[in-house]
Amino acid sequence: MDEKTTRKRIADHLRDRDAKPSEIADALDVHVDSVYAHLEHVSRSVEGEGGRMLVAPPECAECGFSEFDYPLSRPSKCPSCKSERLEEPVLRVEEG
Repeated sequence: MDEKTTRKRIADHLRDRDAKPSEIADALDVHVDSVYAHLEHVSRSVEGEGGRMLVAPPECAECGFSEFDYPLSRPSKCPSCKSERLEEPVLRVEEG
């Protein structure tokens, strides 16, 4: 059994590859909402270790809007065109 915390497992997963929250959820067998709930903490932990979390923000599939205020949280709709067709952010941990 893996004794690492979910946050540590997320960080380790992102050190190996770029991933969307749904891909992380599938790989770690956790709910995608759990991944989103942990991302801010994972980002701070990584920074505390001298690294950083790189984020390609979510993007609206309708109008291309990508200037979301909080790219680590799951937006429900586009603030520009109100579409709910949003691409997930792509994440990666870069060592310092």
